[in-house]
Amino acid sequence: MKLRFVSLLIVFSIVNAFIYSNVITTHAIAMHGKPKYPSNFKNFDYVNPNAPKGGTVTLASLGAYDNFNRYALRGLTPAGIETLYDTLLVTSDDEAEVYYCLIANKIEYSDDDKWMIYHINPKATFNNGKPITANDVLFSYNKFFNEGVPQFKLYFKDNVKSIEVLDKYRIKMSLNNPDKEMLISLGTIKIFPKQYWENKNLGDPLLEPPLGSGPYKVKEYKMGEYIIYERVKDYWAKDLPVMKGQNNFDYIRYDTYRDQTVAFQAFKAGEFDYWLESTAKNWATMYTGSQFDRKYIIKSEIENQLPQHMQGFIFNIKRPIFEDRRVRMALNLVFDFEWMNKNLFYNQYTRTRSYFQNTDYEERGIPKGNELRILSKFKGKIPDEVFTKEFNPNKTDGSGNIRREIREALKILKDAGWEIKDQKMVNTKNGKPFEFEFLLYDQSYERIAIPFQANLEKLGIKMNIRTIDTTQFTNRLRNRDFDMIFSSYDAFYYPNSNLQDMWRSNFIDSTYNTAGVQDEVVDALVDGVLANQDNEKEFLDYSHALDRVLMWNYYAIPNWYLSKFRIAYWNKFSSPKIRPKYAVGFINTWWYDKAKDSKLPKNNTK
Repeated sequence: MKLRFVSLLIVFSIVNAFIYSNVITTHAIAMHGKPKYPSNFKNFDYVNPNAPKGGTVTLASLGAYDNFNRYALRGLTPAGIETLYDTLLVTSDDEAEVYYCLIANKIEYSDDDKWMIYHINPKATFNNGKPITANDVLFSYNKFFNEGVPQFKLYFKDNVKSIEVLDKYRIKMSLNNPDKEMLISLGTIKIFPKQYWENKNLGDPLLEPPLGSGPYKVKEYKMGEYIIYERVKDYWAKDLPVMKGQNNFDYIRYDTYRDQTVAFQAFKAGEFDYWLESTAKNWATMYTGSQFDRKYIIKSEIENQLPQHMQGFIFNIKRPIFEDRRVRMALNLVFDFEWMNKNLFYNQYTRTRSYFQNTDYEERGIPKGNELRILSKFKGKIPDEVFTKEFNPNKTDGSGNIRREIREALKILKDAGWEIKDQKMVNTKNGKPFEFEFLLYDQSYERIAIPFQANLEKLGIKMNIRTIDTTQFTNRLRNRDFDMIFSSYDAFYYPNSNLQDMWRSNFIDSTYNTAGVQDEVVDALVDGVLANQDNEKEFLDYSHALDRVLMWNYYAIPNWYLSKFRIAYWNKFSSPKIRPKYAVGFINTWWYDKAKDSKLPKNNTK
């Protein structure tokens, strides 16, 4: 009788949902617009569905690792470990925020965005052959919620009404308030095997490779030195449209290097196969030699339309020295990007001016209409410039002469309670000198810190540059134990719930809220963006308003961006004719080409 009663309750629950909303059944869902690929598509356009399988690709990983749990609250994990687990939904690389079924083979959801039912593919299995079930999905959510990073719980706790296992292969997610993004987010959680994780804490490091469900599993490793992933030959999803033509290497090996310069020399010597270049000087000067002349190594620039990270020198505004916006504004003035671009970067970069760079959500001009109405509610609580000027970073003539900027910065610092005494900038209240630490994790970044350091010296400010290893850097970032760091805020196709992690006051403990922002106006604007996901005009206006307020608050000194992938690789691979719009596609869609490899010098092949 009890089982029958529970079944009736589930039926009535579904019936009630159907009565009060229209039900959409589909193979894919888009945050904005419609999916590109129909329900009967065979494969993504940017893959070769007949790509041969085989070969080994060897890659480099900077920094050692000490555990295999990507979601542990301490420790470092090896590169590639996130590929061990599949999700209910997966994105395509030629669309923005469009999700297709993977573990799920069908989804149903209400047009009011208050619930979604995931139908699990009965063929879906973990790597030991046992089926992935609705109970594993529920277990995974609870694992993240109760033992994962705090921001996971913060994001879901107030709106997830229930997660119900309807039967072995169906699970229903219900919300208190409509939120399409949250429903989709629930479909992107990595699905853990309950059989493996039931007696383990997700927050603890793992000293053995876990049981997975993805296309690769760990074959061999030496902790902290290397790891080799092996393609799962009987991977359950290998012939699905979302996986066809992908995961073509039999083995993927990551070798650990502690220094980027050493790693690059190892690449040129043939110790590994692929390099994504991030340094302009290297790209302009170091890709030379017989390997390049003979086309053993291919150097290539690939255009992309990705949103660009807001890379910059990030202030920790919890430090008293950087609490005052005027101080942060003054330091922005003496960052001479034009000189650096000319002398260090071979004029390859464009200055960043937005947290939504290279998207429609980047603020432009001065606020008008509805955006002005939104911002006017906060007059007196936000910088006056928000209403009168378009934000653009200071621009110099590139000569290195910044006397005008020095004069303006000195004036601003004086207004903020600082003055020059004995050629040192000191606080007028306590007499303490203006001195801080710029924390780095890669020695190669010192070259971009030193010119800034020299300009600060002209203001009487002492900036100490300190480079530490990635483990120490990660720990200090987590504990907010820094004055300034070289880092970035992630870019997204659309402003989304990640904004909470980065900016909202109640996410102050999140490592993504790098600057340590706790501001009621920023909170309100983030809430406005998230509340208007389905109202494109209001969504756009709130996004522009948020971007404007963030930039004028000078939480960072914006750096630069490049809308290209700069890659180099040993010429033993082939790739599809069509490249994905938003990715290089190397690991996912390229394949080992035996004929090309045979033409390489033998001591440079794996």
